Amino acid sequence: MTNDEPLAYFITWTVYGTYLQGDERYWTRRRQGEQIPQPRLVQWHKTRLNHPIILLDDEQQQIVNNACRAHCELRGWKLWTVNARTNHVHAVVSGEETSGKTIRDQLKAYATRSLRESWGCFKDRPTWTRGGDWRCINTQDDLEAVCFYVDEAQDRKDRGK
Repeated sequence: MTNDEPLAYFITWTVYGTYLQGDERYWTRRRQGEQIPQPRLVQWHKTRLNHPIILLDDEQQQIVNNACRAHCELRGWKLWTVNARTNHVHAVVSGEETSGKTIRDQLKAYATRSLRESWGCFKDRPTWTRGGDWRCINTQDDLEAVCFYVDEAQDRKDRGK
C-alpha cells in the first residue's frame, strides 16, 4: 500500500427502494453531501418504483455476507468486516491499488449473483439501489471505530436489522 492509499474503505449500499432521495433518515446528493429531508421528493420516487421492495431475511443476509467474503478472498482484498442487514449492507475492505467504488460495485455484483442463484424473486429486477457510498478510512482509530459500528453499534441504535 502506498502512502496515498487509505487503510480501508467503509462501504455501504442499500436494498432497492429502501433509501430514496429525500429520505428523512438522511440522503446524499452526488458532490454535494448530506441533504435535508424532502418528503415530496421521497413520495415522487416511491411512485416510480418498478418493483416491490424485498427486505433481506436472515438467510439472505448470510448469503450476502458469504458472497462478500468469497469475493474479497478471490481478489486478495482484506475484509475487515461485513454486515448485511434487512435494508442495507456495510463492509470495511482494504484493496491495494483498488478504488472504493470498484470494490463496492464488485461486492454488489457478486452478492446479487449469489442471491439470484438461490431465490427466484431477485431475478429480472434490481436488488440494490443504484450506487452506494464508500469513504476512506485513514487512521487505525477510525478503522477500529467503523468496524465497531458495523459489527455492534447498529443494533444499539435500533437500525434496520
